[in-house]
Amino acid sequence: MPATQHLARDLRKALNQLVQDGLLNASHGRGWYVASAGSNKEWPNSLESFSETAARMGLTSSSTVLTSATRHASIDEAEEFSIAPGTLLFALDRVRYLGDVPIAIDFTRIPANLVPDFEKTDFRTASLYDVLLRAGLAPVRADATIEAREADAYAAQHLDLEIGKPLLVMNQLVVDAADKPLFASKIQYSGERYRLRTFFARSTPRR
Repeated sequence: MPATQHLARDLRKALNQLVQDGLLNASHGRGWYVASAGSNKEWPNSLESFSETAARMGLTSSSTVLTSATRHASIDEAEEFSIAPGTLLFALDRVRYLGDVPIAIDFTRIPANLVPDFEKTDFRTASLYDVLLRAGLAPVRADATIEAREADAYAAQHLDLEIGKPLLVMNQLVVDAADKPLFASKIQYSGERYRLRTFFARSTPRR
C-alpha cells in the first residue's frame, strides 16, 4: 500500500478515535471540530462561510486554489443564475482545509460582474463571503441539496482518499435579500470527515 494511503488510513482512525473520546465533534454541515471542554453543545444551523466556522471553532482554515478564472456561462448555468448564456462567470475551485486536513473540494461559480478584479484576489486565504460583503453584497439564504457519491480519481487525489470512498456532495445556490443569485457551489466533502446534523418536527394534526 502506498505511503499516502497508509497516512490517510491512520488519519481516519485517529479522527474516529478522537470522536469516540469526545475530543472532536461536528458542526451542522461543516465537518469535524475540536469539542469544547465539558460541553456537547450543537452549533446553530446558520449560513456562514467555511472560514467563519473555522474561526469560531478556534481552528485555522486555508485553501489550495485549483482554478481561478473567468469563462462563459453554459446554458444550465445561465438558467440557474437567470442570465444569458455566454455571460461571464468567475470559476473558483478550491480544496478546503482545517489545519492540514483536507475536508472538501469546493467548485464555485459567480457572475463576474458582481465584483471587479475577482482574479486578483488570493483565495488561498481570502473568504469569498468577505469579498462579497465588501462589495455590498450580502448572502442571506442558501437552497441546498445533499447526496452521496463515490470518490472518483480527481476527488480521491485532492482529499487523500481511496477511489470509491464515500463523498457527501452539496449543491447550493446562495441568494441575497432580493432572491438574486450571488453564487452557486458544488462541494464534495469527505464522507469520513463530514457529518450533517438536522432535525425534523412533526406538526400537530388538524382535527
